[in-house]
Amino acid sequence: MATSLHNLSEYDLESVPDASNMCFGVVVSEWNPDVTGALLDGTVQTLQKHGALPENIHVKTVPGSFELVYGAHRMTLNGGYDAIIILGCVIKGETPHFDYICQGVTYGIARLNATSEIPIIYGLLTTNNLQQAIDRSGGKLGNKGDECAIDAIKMAKF
Repeated sequence: MATSLHNLSEYDLESVPDASNMCFGVVVSEWNPDVTGALLDGTVQTLQKHGALPENIHVKTVPGSFELVYGAHRMTLNGGYDAIIILGCVIKGETPHFDYICQGVTYGIARLNATSEIPIIYGLLTTNNLQQAIDRSGGKLGNKGDECAIDAIKMAKF
């Protein structure tokens, strides 16, 4: 379903398992910090809302979105996580760089999901402009970070 038809922060509360015994890794890109910071806030708040303890939410930063794959991979090697969430934002510019980054991260996370023992949740915003990113990081369309937290809890329970 298109994001324009769905608020990213809306979900059925009763469908979310208790996360009090779960541990989460979060890898967040430093690029577009206003957007990724809002995504991170949404993620952490939603995890805690569903019982995750602050000491069981481990956040690491990477310079850009392309490095999210490496960061997530390193977290899978460290062990102890029930799920890992990646958060980033790539805004389309005038060059094909946008396509290469988005494709590389998408393929990398898909590969990690196919080969890892734990789920890696894809929280990369790929937008045409800054306003679309703002709308999806706590703006009028909700917060993709909320959605990623719910997905992480559900997949950890899977």
